[in-house]
Amino acid sequence: MGHSFPWRLRRGFLLVLLSAGAAACLHAFNSAERAEPAQSAAAQAAEDVAVEIANHNWLDVIIWVLHDGQSTRVGTANATSSASFSLPARLLGQGREIRLIGHPIGGTRTVMSETFVVQPGQYVEWTLESDLDRSAIGVY
Repeated sequence: MGHSFPWRLRRGFLLVLLSAGAAACLHAFNSAERAEPAQSAAAQAAEDVAVEIANHNWLDVIIWVLHDGQSTRVGTANATSSASFSLPARLLGQGREIRLIGHPIGGTRTVMSETFVVQPGQYVEWTLESDLDRSAIGVY
């Protein structure tokens, strides 16, 4: 019987140590989890891409981005005016290769830019002309 007491004492001591270690790990994990979304949001905003549209067309044009084989609507550039959009990094695809698509409301002709790559910190200017075939895009 004299040998069971130290074993129980050791077992109790080990349980206290394991509980304290688990609590410390959980606290560190929760602290890191709370801090990470703020950092991710800041990093996400830094990777977003600004798109400036100069619409010289007489029709409003719906702007889409083609990425990873799918298209996502970005917004509308009103007739004979300018519009600004921010493309979230998730719309840039794996290789950051995209195309812009413009579909004039009430028109029959859709315009599509060539495929281009956008790096963090760059912005895109797309000029839509009255003849959409003459539209031009620039990445700066």
